[in-house]
Amino acid sequence: MSADVVIAATDGGIRRLVLNRPDKRNALNAELIAALKAALRQADADESVSVVAIEGAGKDFCSGADLSALRKIAESSAMENLEDVDELAELFLLPRRMRKPVVACVRGRALAGGCGLATACDLVLASETAEFGYPEVKIGFVPAMVMAILRRNVSEKRAFELVVRGQPVAAAEAERIGLINQVWPDTDFDRMRDEYLADLAKRSASAVQLSKRLLYHADGMGFEAALRSGADVNVVARMTDDMKAGVARFLERG
Repeated sequence: MSADVVIAATDGGIRRLVLNRPDKRNALNAELIAALKAALRQADADESVSVVAIEGAGKDFCSGADLSALRKIAESSAMENLEDVDELAELFLLPRRMRKPVVACVRGRALAGGCGLATACDLVLASETAEFGYPEVKIGFVPAMVMAILRRNVSEKRAFELVVRGQPVAAAEAERIGLINQVWPDTDFDRMRDEYLADLAKRSASAVQLSKRLLYHADGMGFEAALRSGADVNVVARMTDDMKAGVARFLERG
């Protein structure tokens, strides 16, 4: 494999970003975080890309911070740690800020910051033996930044249980509580993932972009403000080439 910590490849409008530290279970360190942020920005700027998929090389998606990163945390000053967490926070923010949908494709374990990375994506696809969890409490740590993501995906009581018990949950349970979107058998995962991504890539780029922007922009708004924001996006959508072409096709069929 390439020595790059993130491997990027594009096919059929799908940009695949592979976390490439399999010997470290794709654990997050400063180099991987910086490379992944750069790869995400490049994918969002590339007009040939419709969908971005993140996956892990080897058996696991991402096991969170690696041992060297944890050692650095313990030895750093408050200001050094503040700079470090800002870099990670930016990684968790990027998928929401991007125009294109970002999909986490999870095999194996997605733990701690790795679980945060997966659920920071717009969509999460998982194989049936995948596991998700926030074990930080077991070393006296708090999954503080990813809690903002977690609380937007599951109920308050589920979120509390996940962060204070620190026990991983199987993919089927993660889907049941709303943490992830789809679970497929291990033997079918590659095929189902590819079909899902290809189908998503066929959708109107402008409609997907506007829908994503509105969904996250309305987060925290009151009902009336959210409705008004939706009305504004409705007007913009009516003026796009994709909308005009879609309406024309629909009228022709009628």
